[in-house]
Order: sequence, then C-alpha cells, then structure tokens
Amino acid sequence: MERQTVEMLIDMAAAARHNARVPLSGFHVGAALLTKNADVITGCNAEQGNMYESICAERCALTKAISLGYREFQAIAVVSDAEYPLAPCGLCRQALIDFGTELPVVMSNPKKDRVLIMTTGELMPAYDLASSELTKALETWFDGKADDE
Repeated sequence: MERQTVEMLIDMAAAARHNARVPLSGFHVGAALLTKNADVITGCNAEQGNMYESICAERCALTKAISLGYREFQAIAVVSDAEYPLAPCGLCRQALIDFGTELPVVMSNPKKDRVLIMTTGELMPAYDLASSELTKALETWFDGKADDE
C-alpha cells in the first residue's frame, strides 16, 4: 500500500474519532475503511449506557459500508487518542476477517509517528487453523472418543 494512501486513511480515521460518543470512557476511536472502488467510509465508536450495546469504530465503518452496498475492501485504518497504535478488539477482528485474511489494518496514533500495519490474518493467526486444521483435529478427537466408549 502506498504511503500516501496510508497517511490519508490515518488522517480520515483521526478526524472521524472526533465524532465519537464516549460518555463512559472518554476514549475516542476513529476508523477509515478503503473500499475496492477507492471510496473511504469512516466510523467512530459509539458508547451506550450498557457497554455491550456499544459499537467500535471499525464495526461502525464496516456496517456503514455494507449498508451502502460495499462488499470488498482494500484496507482499514484505526486511530485513537492513545500515544501508541491501538489494535482492533476481538469482535472487530472477527468482523473484518470475514472479508479476507489479507486485509491490511493500519493502526496509528493521531500524530502518525507510531504506525503499525498488519493483515487481518496476522491479527487472528488461528483463524485459518480454526477453519481447517482445528476442524480436522476435533473430528479426529471425537472419533477417538467414540471408540473409547
């Protein structure tokens, strides 16, 4: 991915975080999702009184993109108020990996002086295992258990 694209996504995610609704944590997060068509869809975290009903910036951008008809993505950037890059939570990783294990995830602080780029597959290294090898292992284990009874 070109440096100019990375910086543009970071800037858009950093700007989106200012729209966050964070009455509980005060922690602003923004995301910028680059579609296959080169459109950028932004999102921010939105906290509710019950944190289980809250939504992270990454899933906000993804849901917004899906509602607009997008299904293929080139990259996503995540920026928070932290001094260091913030990785997506487990729910967001799961939502993002549904669109491929090679999707670049750009994580940065607002200053862009600490940037980390990993793929969704690197953020969830056992995903492929879960979809293939783990299934085989479980089938083997259950088959063996059935023989022991």
